[in-house]
Amino acid sequence: MNPHDALTEIATLLERERSSRYKSKAFRAAADAIAGLSDEELRDAASLRRRKGIGESTFAVIQQALSGEVPGYLADLRERAGVQRTSSLRPLLRGDLHSHSDWSDGLTSIDLMVAAARSLGHEYLALTDHSPRLRVANGLSPERLRAQLEVVGGMSGDGFTLLSGIEVDILEDGALDQEPELLGELDVVVASAHSKLRMERGPMTRRLVAAARNPHVDVLGHVTGRLVEGSRGTRPPSTFDPRAVFEACAEHGVAVEINSRPERQDPPDELMALALEIGCLFSIDSDAHAPGQLSLLDYGAERAERLGVPAERIVTSWPLERLRAWTGRDR
Repeated sequence: MNPHDALTEIATLLERERSSRYKSKAFRAAADAIAGLSDEELRDAASLRRRKGIGESTFAVIQQALSGEVPGYLADLRERAGVQRTSSLRPLLRGDLHSHSDWSDGLTSIDLMVAAARSLGHEYLALTDHSPRLRVANGLSPERLRAQLEVVGGMSGDGFTLLSGIEVDILEDGALDQEPELLGELDVVVASAHSKLRMERGPMTRRLVAAARNPHVDVLGHVTGRLVEGSRGTRPPSTFDPRAVFEACAEHGVAVEINSRPERQDPPDELMALALEIGCLFSIDSDAHAPGQLSLLDYGAERAERLGVPAERIVTSWPLERLRAWTGRDR
């Protein structure tokens, strides 16, 4: 087995199971450290051990791969991953409108996110790093976002398109945390609440309705903000009038995000059913913060299929041309 491939697959599987970011970063660093080395150089154990980025665990993986084995660490991860999650809806998904890079709180560079999206067969991926007020996530100021747009512009080709975007914070009064003119330049705007999630029902309803009515917004992200499992613990959903919020989404053509992260499962089943009844569009998104998490779309597709969401109502099943027409600012 190729040692570089083994290290990269380990990093990807650690990311998918939302393991410690330090573990996945260590295996990616080791893969970078041996990139381009010959088999002879890789078999020089003394030199390899001295190479920056190689630790005991990654050294063992390299040696086992060189011997022709599937490294034990990788075999264990593959076993934990289990049988691939599948649904009849998953192959219909063409892309993902919610992802992050190391420009904000993602773990890797944009190019690694793009490479992973391509390997999954995505036709498009929206890069939606955070907005400035979310300082804990290193949110992008207008100047940094404009600089990112220059990078994004050179990442498409060969049947794949990297869409410019943002996950913009919904402020307490329903305003959006970025310059309106700059939002108008982006391909995709995901609007999410990240603070004051325990607001009273009335103010939270007005906050989310205002965001859904904003002409720049395409997707309403993780609408309840809940956490149901995982290393961050649990968090109850925000309280608001879901009918009022989803009616605003339906009226203004804003998609309700089906957030695929297992720790979110947002919106809850009963709210997804209500949004479906009201006539909302949906966007099945990974909210990936690392390349391996892009495959979390599997979970979102399973939930959508179980609840009877038809593919034609899922914008991430649409071809790029139709998607671009939908995100046009004339809605």
